[in-house]
Amino acid sequence: MSELGLKPATSPHRGGETAALAALDKVIQDEHYTATFSKPSTAPTAFFPQSTTLLSPHHHFGSLSVRLFYWRVKEVISKPKNKSKSTTEPTNLIGQLLFRDMYFGAQAALGFQFAQTFGNPQARFIPWHLPSKIDVSTSLVTGEYTVDNSEAETWFQRWKFARTGFPWIDALMRQLRQEGWIHHLGRHAVACFLTRGGCYVDWERGAEVFEEWLIDHETSCNSGNWQWLSCTAFFTQFYRCYSPVAFGKKWDKNGEFVKHFIPELKNFPEKYIYEPHRAPIADQKKWGCLIKGDGSRNREDGDSGLQTYPKPMFDFNERREVCIQGLKNAYHIGLHGADEQVKNGTWKRLFDDAAEGPTEGTKGPTKEEQANGRREEDIDEFEMDFAEDQNEHEADGGGEETRNSGKNSRGAKRKRGQGTLDAHVISPRKKGKA
Repeated sequence: MSELGLKPATSPHRGGETAALAALDKVIQDEHYTATFSKPSTAPTAFFPQSTTLLSPHHHFGSLSVRLFYWRVKEVISKPKNKSKSTTEPTNLIGQLLFRDMYFGAQAALGFQFAQTFGNPQARFIPWHLPSKIDVSTSLVTGEYTVDNSEAETWFQRWKFARTGFPWIDALMRQLRQEGWIHHLGRHAVACFLTRGGCYVDWERGAEVFEEWLIDHETSCNSGNWQWLSCTAFFTQFYRCYSPVAFGKKWDKNGEFVKHFIPELKNFPEKYIYEPHRAPIADQKKWGCLIKGDGSRNREDGDSGLQTYPKPMFDFNERREVCIQGLKNAYHIGLHGADEQVKNGTWKRLFDDAAEGPTEGTKGPTKEEQANGRREEDIDEFEMDFAEDQNEHEADGGGEETRNSGKNSRGAKRKRGQGTLDAHVISPRKKGKA
């Protein structure tokens, strides 16, 4: 590899049929693990070894037959001694294969449209920031996107390159980039954060990053799970968000996972490991890392020589509320990707000026502008383990503050505290407006 000018692999995971069969044998030999496997109970913070089988890359590359995996697992859970304690679908190992096939079936039914919102009849239309550009002659996404909001673009880049200032999110994104794999609950956390749980960025941007970096990427699973986690399709409880602080703490109170992937924070104690910006400056210096800046520069402070780690790029509770209101508004309007208003660009007239995303009321982009990228101009702190409600295949990818600070810049303040589907609320509009 070095003779070809290629850098050594950073992933510890290796491919090939020999490795795949050895890994499968190891799983099957542990009959208790195989029979009682329950995806929601596996820890996203486990590494070396991970808490799941990590066989999904082998399924992707064809080094392990899905049928062989199915029948080997079936044999174990069917044994009389294991029947009484065996877990069932959808949380058990066979259930993970069924989720995989569910997404394959959805993609087979819809074709290329399944991997995008535009033209997708099952995907809710939500005016996310950084929407995909569309080739109007084919109705396909072009692989480029419109930067409708510079702040959202900054958040996206900081998310992608692990500079959000939220250690749980950044540790997961560093693991993804280094290893090409993260646990399915980790994928849930970073996907929720990018879309409806903070940044309000188009799920297609996140799916592209997963497609680039995951070693177990499957287009169907990746697209399906990003739609699920963004509440675009399959799942609708958008008011349930993963906390970038509490969720990691639940699984790893001492932050060993964070310290491994963010060694700058290795000396920070349990009290501050998930919120290092709250630590006193004197302690930050004592622990060898200053919390400052946006992470765009060297990880070393020029004045003190200490390492640095960025401050949080926004107030999570504030941004979560903005996102909830944006989703609530989009659900109230009720458009889907194949609706005519989405295709002809008149969808923008249905969203008032308070809508999050590239709408701006009647000043939003037309279909042509979307195609070429031009524009005319805490609820309480909580975290929700979605795994109790949804359990995906192991290939779950395969699946700064807002300018208005939660307020409409034209005057209407967003309503707070309405986190259910029982009462859709949109900001007041004049009657008769299209």
